[in-house]
Amino acid sequence: MTEPGEPISVDRSSPRDWVDDAIRLIEADAQRSADTHLLRYPLPVDWGIQLYLKDESTHITGSLKHRLARSLFLYGLCNGWIREDTPIVEASSGSTAVSEAYFANLLGLEFVAVVPRSTSTAKVALIEAQGGRCHYIDRPPEIYTEAQRLASELGGHYMDQFTHAERATDWRGNNNIAQSIFAQLQLEEHPVPEWLVVGAGTGGTSATIGRYLRYQRHRSRLAVVDPENSAFFGAYATGSADYTTGMPSRIEGIGRPRVEPSFVCHVVDRMIRVPDAASVAAVRHASKVLGRRVGGSTGTNLWGAFGLIAEMLETGSRGSVVTLLCDGGERYAQTYFSDEWVAAEGLDLTGPAGTLELFAKTGVWSI
Repeated sequence: MTEPGEPISVDRSSPRDWVDDAIRLIEADAQRSADTHLLRYPLPVDWGIQLYLKDESTHITGSLKHRLARSLFLYGLCNGWIREDTPIVEASSGSTAVSEAYFANLLGLEFVAVVPRSTSTAKVALIEAQGGRCHYIDRPPEIYTEAQRLASELGGHYMDQFTHAERATDWRGNNNIAQSIFAQLQLEEHPVPEWLVVGAGTGGTSATIGRYLRYQRHRSRLAVVDPENSAFFGAYATGSADYTTGMPSRIEGIGRPRVEPSFVCHVVDRMIRVPDAASVAAVRHASKVLGRRVGGSTGTNLWGAFGLIAEMLETGSRGSVVTLLCDGGERYAQTYFSDEWVAAEGLDLTGPAGTLELFAKTGVWSI
């Protein structure tokens, strides 16, 4: 029985006009953007193997993370977490923060990136150029809890890319990156690639591609490349979701000190550990071949892709391999393209550079 004076209905609904318009703005922004290019990486014709680079650097915020940020905002809006005047908070000092700042600015929302105090002024400038601001912490491992605390303090929404990345994107299609790649390959000699090669930062991209391959029943296999100090390879090898390294990755955008919730290991067919010196050497090698600078994670991707192509050559296989050009190298002039930085980090590029030169000439992968 309802007591006298007790409410018999509670209505927490709010006018959806702003949310409707916010979704329209994001969709309109996507509609104004052409799909990213699928570039052919030059390999000898007689190898019978094609290597493609999905060029995500052409997004308006310059990286693969533009797709993630768009999905996270739509996910937050459709879940009722983001409303008019909701401050947006994220734990990121890299490309995700830049892209999320862009979408927050598009919707007229405050955006705060929680970043380590050691974050470079160049990264801070990129976030601020998109209308965001940075909140600094002294202990990097506390970045997640501080982002959650700050969002609560501001009455805002913590985007939490590392938890929501794998669920915010529709892996069945809806123009996700996997569907885009296969659509662009339709008229190629080998439209179903032997391998797709990606790195893992949140794990969202590998989860989307791996699920899509299974859903569409493609025979393609998914390889995830992992840099030094990252926990993903160790977790995959040992089967332990609690595997940690406690150390940051030198290769921005990929590699994590812990296994993030969005990393779905069961859709990954193969993990490849890539030394940081190899990633940097591949960055420089590919930049010369392509005539343009590429970022560090692209170097990691290419190192893995080259090794797989060499295996295909050794077995006489023909086909195609696809990987990602995650972002441009202009952001990394003071790191991966700086001999002083390389020396300070104790990296010796001589061996990996020799491996890349031999592969380019002969297809042999000598590590």
